[in-house]
Amino acid sequence: MSFAKRIDSAIMKAIAEGQTAPSPAKLAEALHYAVTPGGARIRPTILMSIAAACGDKHPRLADAAATALELVHCASLVHDDLPCFDDADTRRGKPSVHKVFGEALAVLVGDSLIIMAFEVLAKAAVDAPERAIACMRVLAARSGMPNGICAGQGWENETQIDLSAYHAAKTGALFMAATQMGAIAGGQEGEQWEELGARIGEAFQVADDLRDALYDEDTLGKPVGQDDLHGRPNAVTQLGVDGAIQRMRDILGGAIASIPKCPGEAMLAAMVTAQAEVLTPIKWRADQAAKIAGE
Repeated sequence: MSFAKRIDSAIMKAIAEGQTAPSPAKLAEALHYAVTPGGARIRPTILMSIAAACGDKHPRLADAAATALELVHCASLVHDDLPCFDDADTRRGKPSVHKVFGEALAVLVGDSLIIMAFEVLAKAAVDAPERAIACMRVLAARSGMPNGICAGQGWENETQIDLSAYHAAKTGALFMAATQMGAIAGGQEGEQWEELGARIGEAFQVADDLRDALYDEDTLGKPVGQDDLHGRPNAVTQLGVDGAIQRMRDILGGAIASIPKCPGEAMLAAMVTAQAEVLTPIKWRADQAAKIAGE
């Protein structure tokens, strides 16, 4: 079974269990709405790839870890879109959860998904208890304070922002969780995989800054210009478009160099290399091609 099918199957199973009757119908519906469509599912895919590269010693734990990670990511998107934060009307090309179900239910959806994530990992502890607990600890650390995605949101409420800490928490944290949890499920220790996750997360942050600067809301499926609107620093403002793209590619080059020794090392290097092209905005590539054609 492909990674995509494994991930979607495991997520839908978790959501279905969360909708078991008797349960409040609107909240049950909103849970499914919040995780579909799934987007690229890039974080759980990275987790699965690393678990496979390390030998996939505990595939059921890998499925659970990938599900838990994506549930936390989806919860963070629901909370990010709330009026008290970004007040976003759309997400993944459709109305955000709070626009469809109301603010109160959106808060409950985010909370429910986070709790569900840890329940999924707890159920997987039957097969590999020590490794499941290790995954729980990583996910908790990358979700809360002082270095998780909650901290990333918290930095946006400070008058002075530590840019490195902000980006590491807001974007990098769940990518570090992906690499570490994947390694743990695959049979390795997670600490040595932190740098790879941090570098991938930093590259994705730069890519997100580029998309925010180059695309419109219809193309992205979510509001654009949020960094400028909220006065947040971003790579395009600091480096320009060309400089930001070079920065992103340099980061991914460092990511390849940081991959720990494992049976699937070459496969992971190829995956990271492919991401350089995937993350480079199509609009910029088209502009570059047009410039070359006109020379």
